[in-house]
Amino acid sequence: MATGSKSMIPDIVGRYEAEILPEWVDQQLAAGTQRRDLMEQRELREQTKRFLALLRGRLQNGDGDPDAPAWASTREFLGELSRRRAQLGFSPSETATFVFSLKQPLFERLRKELVREPETLAEEIWYGTKLLDRLGLYTTEVYQKGRDEMIARQQQEMLELSTPVVQLWQGILALPLIGTLDSARTQVVMESLLQKIVDTGAEIAIIDITGVPTVDTLVAQHLLKTVGAARLMGAECIISGIRPQIAQTIVHLGGEL
Repeated sequence: MATGSKSMIPDIVGRYEAEILPEWVDQQLAAGTQRRDLMEQRELREQTKRFLALLRGRLQNGDGDPDAPAWASTREFLGELSRRRAQLGFSPSETATFVFSLKQPLFERLRKELVREPETLAEEIWYGTKLLDRLGLYTTEVYQKGRDEMIARQQQEMLELSTPVVQLWQGILALPLIGTLDSARTQVVMESLLQKIVDTGAEIAIIDITGVPTVDTLVAQHLLKTVGAARLMGAECIISGIRPQIAQTIVHLGGEL
């Protein structure tokens, strides 16, 4: 069976690179997963050329395991490619097709070379399939991780934007809250308010929760902690817009407002 040190793939890539590259690009364009509105063909061609060179270099050195340290530069290249495509708006399948579409032009060359050796041809195709599948799945994993990080960052930015601290008068701050107030958001509220107290030297902070439909026990505790933290910094907190149910929750907790 073909292995990284015995496979004919690096030799095939070296001899037919000039033919494989344009066919590979055409495969990606024909697949309908190449977003021409998001990426120019020039950039796509540069990416294909770079990856093919990295792949040939690793296999020529007998490194057949994509998870091995020797493949670090190849994984780094695919990681950068996946994160960039995630930022541009490509889907996971569109990103993985970059690797998977190499199979057809590569395997066509293998068939021509090994037309009289069916067993060797089957071994080479099986080895190439496993290798490219692992690299393609790696791009999907990096893509998903990059998307998750981007979504988390956007959510954090939205939280910060949804908790504006405004200065009403000299020494008086206001923090109007609208919508669901969960533990994550109340933590942002505390951090934003305390930082604004430091920046302005305010003595009074008004937290308006008129637009907050419900406040559970945990959130009420966070609000009380925010009041306590503000007092430690020399500012008095006033919570306005308290509904009857919220008032009962805070009283039940024994809060001193």
